[in-house]
Amino acid sequence: MMNMELTAIAVPAATLAAGAVSAVLYGRKRKWIDAALIVVASSSLAVALADIRLPQAGENIAKVTTGASGAIGEASLLAIARAQTIALSGDGLREAEWRDLPARRVQWTPAATDQLWLDFPRSISLGRIFTLTVRRAPAPAGWRLQLLAENKQVLADSNLSGAEASSLSVQWLPPVAEAMVLQARLLDAAGKVIAQGPIPLQVKDPTPLQIQGRFDAPSFDARALNQLLADGNAVLDWSVTLGKAVARSETARAPLTAPNAMFVDAAYVEHMNPSARGALLAQTRQGVPLVVLGANAADAAMWQREFGLRLHPQSPTTEKEDTRQFTVAGTVLAMPPAALNPDDNAAAPWAVAARDSRKQPWLWQRDLQLGRVVWIGVSDWHRYAINSPQALALWWQGAMDRIALAGVQKSNWRMPDPMPQPGLRGEVCVEGGTAASAQPADGGPALPLLARVDKADSRCGAWWPRSAGWMRFDAAGMEAPALEYVYDVKDWPAWQRALRRDATAAYAARAAGDGGRAGADGVAAAGRPLPVAPFALAFALCMLGLWYRESGQRQ
Repeated sequence: MMNMELTAIAVPAATLAAGAVSAVLYGRKRKWIDAALIVVASSSLAVALADIRLPQAGENIAKVTTGASGAIGEASLLAIARAQTIALSGDGLREAEWRDLPARRVQWTPAATDQLWLDFPRSISLGRIFTLTVRRAPAPAGWRLQLLAENKQVLADSNLSGAEASSLSVQWLPPVAEAMVLQARLLDAAGKVIAQGPIPLQVKDPTPLQIQGRFDAPSFDARALNQLLADGNAVLDWSVTLGKAVARSETARAPLTAPNAMFVDAAYVEHMNPSARGALLAQTRQGVPLVVLGANAADAAMWQREFGLRLHPQSPTTEKEDTRQFTVAGTVLAMPPAALNPDDNAAAPWAVAARDSRKQPWLWQRDLQLGRVVWIGVSDWHRYAINSPQALALWWQGAMDRIALAGVQKSNWRMPDPMPQPGLRGEVCVEGGTAASAQPADGGPALPLLARVDKADSRCGAWWPRSAGWMRFDAAGMEAPALEYVYDVKDWPAWQRALRRDATAAYAARAAGDGGRAGADGVAAAGRPLPVAPFALAFALCMLGLWYRESGQRQ
């Protein structure tokens, strides 16, 4: 804003400065008439060059009405551009439509009506829990949320809400990796359908983790962890010492080019010689997290000396109270603490990284240059590998999100529009990579991908969907095509209404912050411009008079 204002006044200011210098030079020669002509000419030119606008005789208000589907006429769009204020009736426009209009003050009182918002991921990796959250306003009492499969089978049910709940959530674990269109159904207390619509979801094959494992003693916990990682298609380089000269090794099926983590038990680190321990820490400093299973730790002095980690023994009198409890997908997992654990408030450089459902710490970590060391202070999770395998897998999934490095992915697709519809402009964005354009699979023209100021490290292109259904995009340099679901204009009318109202409120706030003077594209607000012709004529006459006087003096 400040830069724009300086640019607008720079040329008129320079004109006045040049006129003042010329007037001073004429005054030193006592040519007072010539000096006066220069002052008038420079002032007239500065006023003509400045974008001076006079206030309107009366405020120009454009009355705009949007239909139930958000439709607006061309005449209303032109009226908005010429007006100072918009008197809006209806729910307004979508964010893409408001973005194309200059900022104007908005007079708008939304009518009281039912609205809902849907929040869910458009794509997840296989093995992840899918969560759908529906929020309603006003908050009713006794409503339910159901997630249905494509064959209308109920996959998840929130059950009847007793009090006035503003939001409900359901969770579901997809069994296969594919693109699917589920259904969400909202029911009232009597079981009557309030709303129902599509829920598009793309389940992708996960990027395999690359994990190293070194254990000095066999344990059921290490075996259960190995099985969970193998079931998740991880690339494992695993070795367990079974006896004095016996070890069980599992060679990785592919080279570990970028390990996500290295798992060890405490005994493995304690029994290493100093040089081997130094090599292990050097690998950690390069960026590979070192994850220590602390259940069989015994040498507290070594951990204090080598890792700066102060361990204290578990009190036998409070072992039951200190048992960590985790509630995962409705299942309670109880895990006893390790025999040696850090304090609840560990001293720097160590810090608590995670706590259980009762706010008791169970995961500690410290940074080590580019990497970090992680201490897992619970044990006996193998007990749930048989009777609660899904809950255990989800618990370890959450733990891996905290402790392991994310998979290396050079580029990603981003679809910022929450509800694309036919005929409404949407966006396709690429984060990272070198793609310069995206090609729609329906045979439409290629979409140039351009940098956006409001989206760091991303390039976006505009597209106009033609019909409802899945739309695929391809781009050079991307690992896989992108899928985007286009909703029908009849889908989720209450959600469409809520999106338009949110976008309209954001537009009104932008206009209020702009002072009603300029839109996001820099278009000046309507106002009566100061007539330029009289000042241009005065400048021409003054310069002509000055030329006449200079010519007469030379003769």
